[in-house]
Amino acid sequence: MSCLAGLLANASRSIETELQPRLQGLFGGIVRALLPQTWVFRSEREVVSLVVDPSGRATVVPGASPSPDVTVEGPHDALRDVLSGARGRAAPPSSVRVTPVTSKGRTAFDYLRGRFGM
Repeated sequence: MSCLAGLLANASRSIETELQPRLQGLFGGIVRALLPQTWVFRSEREVVSLVVDPSGRATVVPGASPSPDVTVEGPHDALRDVLSGARGRAAPPSSVRVTPVTSKGRTAFDYLRGRFGM
């Protein structure tokens, strides 16, 4: 497994644990409206996609999804640091570019930006 894929696989377990209970109840409909969600992470060394399906299951797949909701691009070391939490709460490096592609991607990114240190 590649470096970014491994880091995203670790994050995906946490995302599932947090997300699945939020799909229930009164506000579950709001959260479900944002799914499925696909984020593409691209560095000079690798490209991986994080896909969260309507049931809240998160999967990491190699390569770029053809229709992402968000793309995150930057130097490999910067993305590694952001995804590993090595930077703590510091501002993300200016070399990491996040581009919400869809409105549901923007909403999800605005909510999750802290989880990824962005």
